[in-house]
Order: sequence, then C-alpha cells, then structure tokens
Amino acid sequence: MGREYLKRSKPEAERAEDDARVRSVVEATLADIAARGDAAVRALSEKFDGYSPERFRLARSEIEAAMQRVSTRDMDDIRFAQDQIRRFAEAQRASMTDIEVETLPGVILGHRNIPVQSVGCYVPGGKFPMVASAHMSVLTATVAGVPRIVAAAPPVDGAPHPAIVAAMHLGGAHEIYVLGGIQAVGAMALGTETIEPVHMLVGPGNAFVAEAKRQLYGRVGIDLFAGPTETMVIADDTVDAELCATDLLGQAEHGYNSPACLITNSRKLAEGTLAEIDRLLTILPTAETAAASWRDYGDVILCDSHAEMLRVANDMAYEHVQVMTDRDDWYLEHMHSYGALFLGPRTNVANGDKVIGTNHTLPTKRAGRYTGGLWVGKFLKTHSYQKVLTDEAAAMVGAYGSRLCMLEGFVGHAEQCNIRVRRYGGRNVPYGAAAE
Repeated sequence: MGREYLKRSKPEAERAEDDARVRSVVEATLADIAARGDAAVRALSEKFDGYSPERFRLARSEIEAAMQRVSTRDMDDIRFAQDQIRRFAEAQRASMTDIEVETLPGVILGHRNIPVQSVGCYVPGGKFPMVASAHMSVLTATVAGVPRIVAAAPPVDGAPHPAIVAAMHLGGAHEIYVLGGIQAVGAMALGTETIEPVHMLVGPGNAFVAEAKRQLYGRVGIDLFAGPTETMVIADDTVDAELCATDLLGQAEHGYNSPACLITNSRKLAEGTLAEIDRLLTILPTAETAAASWRDYGDVILCDSHAEMLRVANDMAYEHVQVMTDRDDWYLEHMHSYGALFLGPRTNVANGDKVIGTNHTLPTKRAGRYTGGLWVGKFLKTHSYQKVLTDEAAAMVGAYGSRLCMLEGFVGHAEQCNIRVRRYGGRNVPYGAAAE
C-alpha cells in the first residue's frame, strides 16, 4: 500500500479499554433510573451538575426569563442560523413524497411518510454549551412534523443556559428540561413519574451519552451512534500548512478524545502541518484539550496518489471530511463512507457545525459506512399499505400466494389466500391445498 504514517494515534486496544469502562457505568446508571425514576435522576443531577431545582422542566415564564438574558446580536445570529437550517430541512422534506401505484389491474400499493410521534433531543452542555445542537435536532423535528418534541440540556454554572433555551424554544420544543448526561437521555427514553417517555432519542453527546443511546436502542429509536467528534483533512499542495493545521485543531478542541487526521500526497504539506500544529498549540486558548486529542488521536498519513488517499479516507469513514485539492468534485463523486463533506478551502467544518444549513449530528466510529447523519428523514417512518380493488385481482394474486405459501409449508398462510380465491374467483380450493 502506498501510505506512510508520519504520526499515529494510540492503538485500538487502548481505546477499547476506555469503551468498556464507559459501558459498565452507563449500564448501572440506566438500571438505577429505570428502578427509581425521578429520585435517581435528581441524585445524578446533584452529583454531576450540582443542580437540584424544584422541577427540571422549565415553565413558560422561566423560558421567557432565560431568553431575556440573550443579547440582541446573539438572538439575531440564532435566528439567522435557524433560517438556514430550516430552509435546507424543508427542501429535504419536500423531496420525500408519499406514493401510490397500481402495479397490476386492481392492485394498489403505496407508502406514507409518517412522523415519529415523540422525540427526545439532547443538547450537550459541559465545557462547550452547544447552542447549535438545538437547531439541528429540535428544528429539524419540527420541520418533519413531530407532534411532541422534548429537549434537554445540562445546566451551565448552576442555571439553564439562556442561549440554549432560546434556541430550543425558537426551534419548536414543546417541553424543555434542564438535565444533562445519562440522566437526561435515560429519563427521556425510560420515563419517570414526571417525564413521559419518548419514542426516539437524537442529538450528540459525550461518550457516556453516546453509550446510553446505544444501550437504549431497541427500547427507543435513535438517530445514530454519535461518539466523539472526528475530523479529516484531505489535502494536496494546492493549500498550505496553516489552513490544514487550523482545521484539524479547530475540531480537536471538542474533547480529549476527538480524532483528527490529515491525509495528503505532499510530504512538504504533511511536515509543515505537523510544525504548524505545534506552533498553534502555543497560542490556542483551548490548547490543553486540543493537544491531548492530537497527541492520542491524531494521524498524519502520507499517500502516493489521490487514489490511495481516497481508499484510506473511505476505509476510515470519518465524521467530517474536508477536501482541499485540485479535484474536489472527484472526491465528491467517489467518497462513499463519511458523515459530511466540506469541499474546497472556502468552507470548513465550523460552518456546518453552526450556521450553513446542513445538519451537524453525524456518524462517527466508522458508522458512515452504513448510515448518513441526522436529517429531516430520520424523524419520518415510511409505512407501506396495499389495497385490492377487484375480484379478479383478489383471485389471481391469491392463487399465486397460495402456491408460494405451500412451497414453504405454511398451510394457514395458504388458506388466507385460498378463501379469497373461493370467494372472489368462484373456484373451489380444498382447505389446506394450494390453489391451482
């Protein structure tokens, strides 16, 4: 293979140990919430957030009070971002049509796109209160027509975060809870004495939130397994080291375990980017977090061709993939496993994270091989239906159905078909026999 690692992240085995520790904590916590409901949720909120209000759900007056604390500029910016996200989500929704076709004379088949009836939207707080996540989940669910949208975010400095509350409310949330972490997603999925359970969980979060969603999947639906942020830069010598280093560290600051990878066919760019990262880490205010991520989860891969760069990128299937080359559209045509693409040096992942209109809740840990990110379609279920309008069609399809059921030994199935053959086709088919 024509690739060389100039820098390599820590081995998979060490990452697996971290995952195992998270799994056991989440399992015990969810069992506690299931058993003790509100009492467990309150104890967890006190333990992890130092927060124990009279009630976790915000009243209308509390929502209005929080919004009053958001500056006019910030509120205008939130509205601008929501306008972009709404516009793209509405275009996506319009692309999904109900259908009805007559496949045979008298046989009508169709499908309807029906919204999930209740959704829990988690918005991360912690070190970085992610206001934008409220747009991505709550607003998109609103465009999809979800009739009950529950939103939860942890307190910040012991109180609801005003901008997050504003974004949730403007996005269309029907219930807003000040709850974080496992206790938030656990309460929304499992339900408590005061929180009615939802049908689906969406939104990003830390490793504990992601694992909680994984363990709850099946009991509720989820959007996708969204673990720590990943960013990949695919670049050639059409761009410089400063741009590549800035884009890698811009996402590595998310947390201590945010993978960042440069794939290039230019040794000069690779070595220059490594040096530029070292320089930027001396001045970046979030350098402590970004440096840890880069040390443990950073990769620089030098390839001998664009074809090899494409192979590596598709195999790694990273969440965010920035392409800055002399053939960006070639990558758009040939990339098949990723979360979202950011094409050309004029755009960047931060645009997609915050404002440009695409959704920032995206697959990580190679899930891009089998799913895309959160979008309006994730909140819709496509349900099929069938109608048979004529006696002739009922008898004709029934005869085929009867024989195919008997081929598999399903006599009762065959009789469902046979009774239609007898009633609508005037043919006497003995019970338990295949219609000839």
